Amino acid sequence: MEKWKKIWGGFETKHPKLAKWLYQIFYFFVFSMGVTIIQYLFFTFMPGLLGEGLAGTEFMWPQVHMNIFGVEFTWSLLGYNVLYDEAGAALIGGGLGYFISYEVGSFVAQCINFPLQRNITFKSHGNPVYQAMWYFIAWIAISLICNGFNNLWMPIAAAYVAPAVYNILVTFITGGVSMVIFFFVFKIIFPEGDAKKHK
Repeated sequence: MEKWKKIWGGFETKHPKLAKWLYQIFYFFVFSMGVTIIQYLFFTFMPGLLGEGLAGTEFMWPQVHMNIFGVEFTWSLLGYNVLYDEAGAALIGGGLGYFISYEVGSFVAQCINFPLQRNITFKSHGNPVYQAMWYFIAWIAISLICNGFNNLWMPIAAAYVAPAVYNILVTFITGGVSMVIFFFVFKIIFPEGDAKKHK
């Protein structure tokens, strides 16, 4: 361990800017993957806890009918299609139940992610209320982008893959897209330095 500290210390001295970026990318990735696991647990187990009633309740806006690869579905920016089995019964993993699970899981993950990224990854001392406000705005905007994108491919995936694989795809595709966007958002809202300079 001491050997690696010496190597990193030497690298940091010779290449301070690159070392800072590598440090931030490393911790950003580690924390993002950690909260992604939390999201996956919510996506997988919460719909079942909410039950078939919410899974069979349609909640979608706006509703745009589509047919891609032989799968008919309704695209939306908010909400998800109700999923049905061959007998026509509602399946766990869609509808209002999945939407609630997705948003709650994502929100809880961000509540954990915010202090870790602010205090450890970016070592920011800016105004926490101001930063939390912009973080929340960014989360809403990124969530809408990811929801719109997900609702194009998720109904197709649900028709062809098992629920466990489906949830892994949702988690990592959503997480991957949002991670890239969030990193650069964090670079803006988590400036380093004294709080007096960054309000």
